[in-house]
Amino acid sequence: MMTIFERLSNDFERFYMANSILGIIVSSCLGSIAAMMILMQGNSLIYMLHLGWIVVVCMAYNASVLAGLKHKAVFILQIISVLSSIISILFYIIF
Repeated sequence: MMTIFERLSNDFERFYMANSILGIIVSSCLGSIAAMMILMQGNSLIYMLHLGWIVVVCMAYNASVLAGLKHKAVFILQIISVLSSIISILFYIIF
């Protein structure tokens, strides 16, 4: 029995080009929304560190696609990037 992660990873590898292109678009859009939400809160050190985290994670995913890293590494970075942005967005919407 395959786990959800293995199933998604296999689907990502099978359609790598389409998924990586869509991943760059989604990661960049969610990252920019998260950045906007963070900057709306202020510019203290904690917000700037949070903003730096979002920028680094999103750029790491984009760089991994452009550098041609292994498909599994790109997939894991995509998950980290999207989840970081979504969690940040939800945090600033709720609180």
